[in-house]
Amino acid sequence: MEFLVYMEVGEFGTGDAALSLMQQEAERAHQLSELNVIQRLWRVPGRRANWGIWNAATTDELHQAISSLPLYSYLTVTVHPLASHPNDPGTAWKQATK
Repeated sequence: MEFLVYMEVGEFGTGDAALSLMQQEAERAHQLSELNVIQRLWRVPGRRANWGIWNAATTDELHQAISSLPLYSYLTVTVHPLASHPNDPGTAWKQATK
């Protein structure tokens, strides 16, 4: 199941500790993308925020993935479950009408 996820990052400090935390976050995000949990990410210009397409079998599985992020305790997260739409231009019906 796909989810549209919005995350806003709160203040988590500066210096070496913050840099280390950001590196750990990048590594974990890479791992989740390799597992096909994070499918796409977009940053919000001018903010410490992002939108992403996440994939998980259940909401509990999604929560486990999000809470595994090193910055989790500094995040405000909003999750929107997604369902397919019959008029989605990316679906097979468009190909069938050509």
